[in-house]
Order: sequence, then C-alpha cells, then structure tokens
Amino acid sequence: MKIAQQASERHVLNVIVDNEAGILAKISGLFTARGYNIDSLTVADISEDHAISRITVVTRGPEPVIDQIRAQLERLVPVHRVIDLTESGAHVERELALVKVAGKGEARVEALRIAELFRASVVDTTTQSFVFELTGSPDKVDSFIALMRELGLVEVGRSGIVGMMRGPSAE
Repeated sequence: MKIAQQASERHVLNVIVDNEAGILAKISGLFTARGYNIDSLTVADISEDHAISRITVVTRGPEPVIDQIRAQLERLVPVHRVIDLTESGAHVERELALVKVAGKGEARVEALRIAELFRASVVDTTTQSFVFELTGSPDKVDSFIALMRELGLVEVGRSGIVGMMRGPSAE
C-alpha cells in the first residue's frame, strides 16, 4: 500500500485570546497532543485593559491539517478568533534577533560592514565581540545569521515571528 504524501505548507496563525493563566499551555498542548510542530511562537498583550492577547504561531502541514488545527483552536473557550495570515492575503511578518559575533582584525571589520548593509544595530561591544540587533523578515534574519557564521558567530537569540494583515483595518 502506498501512502500519498501531501505538500507541507508554512502557515502563520494569529490567535486572539483572553489574557488568562494557562492559555498558552492549552494552545501548545493542543499542538503537542496531536503531533503538530510549532516553528515559532510569540505572545503579547494587545489591549489597553490587558484582557486580550495575540498568540502568533508558525506551523507547517498540508492544507487539511492546517484546517484541523484552526478548527481545534477555535473550539477552545478563551479563543476569540483564529486568523490564518497565510490564507488571508497580504501580511507583514517580522522577527527580532540578537546575534553575538566574536572576531578580530579583518573578520571584525567585515562583520560591521555586513551589519550596516542589513541595518543591524550594535547593542553591545567588547574588544573581541559584538552583539547585533536585527529586525526584519525571517528570511533576512536567516541570511544575516548565515553570513555571520563565517565570521565568528557565537550565539543567536530570536524573538519568534509576529505578523499582521496589511491595510487600514484590523483583522
């Protein structure tokens, strides 16, 4: 018997939830219990009264699996709505990264030159290392990190992806 492989697609999901204890555990538990992977996960309070949070989840899977994830998320009691940014149209994705690079001489100069091209800021420096702060699309962050690997990459910290629909209205 041959099992058909379905194309796995990357999806960015915004989950608008009540800001209450345990909601993140419920959502991540839903993914874990069903064997779904989370590529990126961010959470932030988005309301003035601190009652509502936005959870941005990046996951991969064939379309039927993504539909199932969305349906199961919508059934959780503290969830107000689930928006699949990937399917909803034009959206913006950004990520923050801190990238530590150690080096001397020409490697140090080259790291600064590349950082300037990527519009990365130096947020800490010693005579032997830099910590760069970079904000941009996940592809931009990946490219910067790949270049820094050749110049003495020591450590990377990434915030995870946040996303929002383009245009004048809320989701």
